[in-house]
Amino acid sequence: MDIYLILGLNALNGVASLFLLCVGLAIIFGMMKIVNLAHGEFIMLGAYATVVSTNAGVNIWISMLVISPVFVGVAGLVIERLLIRHLYGRLIDSMLATWGLSLLITGIVTTIFGNTIKGVQTPLGGFSVGQYSSSYYNLFIAAMAVVVMAIVFAVMRFTRFGLIARATMQNPGMSAALGINPDRVYMLTFAAGAALTGLAGGLIAPVAGITPGMGAAYVAKAFITVVGGGASIISGTISAASLFGTIDQIGSYLTTPVYGQVIVFTTAIVLIRLLPQGISGRFFKGQL
Repeated sequence: MDIYLILGLNALNGVASLFLLCVGLAIIFGMMKIVNLAHGEFIMLGAYATVVSTNAGVNIWISMLVISPVFVGVAGLVIERLLIRHLYGRLIDSMLATWGLSLLITGIVTTIFGNTIKGVQTPLGGFSVGQYSSSYYNLFIAAMAVVVMAIVFAVMRFTRFGLIARATMQNPGMSAALGINPDRVYMLTFAAGAALTGLAGGLIAPVAGITPGMGAAYVAKAFITVVGGGASIISGTISAASLFGTIDQIGSYLTTPVYGQVIVFTTAIVLIRLLPQGISGRFFKGQL
């Protein structure tokens, strides 16, 4: 019985972590149709922001929850102004430009910090379930996923900015005719997606080895989750994250982590083949 409880907790942590890693991409790709191949590097920047600020003496909670999202959000705003705003509606160009951006960011971080693995101590303690052990930090990650999901839902559904953002993404011409500045909405939306990605990077910093090339380990999984979830930011991302996160943990337990990844990608291929519009396109039409 203990092993099933631990496996359930691991699956919960996997789902929550995957959701946090994907929600920023879901906003940028799902709403703005920008294929941001530098998404993994945004995660990496958030992780480095936590490591650097914590090692400089800042409280780790402030580093993870404040400094990382603010730093990556500001970086995302600058990148949008200098690069992304010229690429709206140009799918292939956005892929090539953000791929080059990912190489540039990786090169800059490697030059500054080198290729050595960095990290910070995991906050909170652990607990035991029979002969097995787990960490309270895993439960904190799950709680943060719920909080982020609630905040994104509330902002998009109940605030003026959320209404304007959704309207602008659907019909920028009509929004401009009503006096809305689509350029500013794009800028703020991209910065918000980048900030959420930075938050995810900060949250995984205590449990992952931080290197300049770490983003490559997350970008493919993030994209298949967002594409598999479909156009709905919340319902699509959480449903796909629940599916792939659970399969990953169970597959890794029954086989090995490598085969667990293979099973996840195989499931994603089958899902996209059967549901080309994603889970939300089939089951959650019209929902946020």
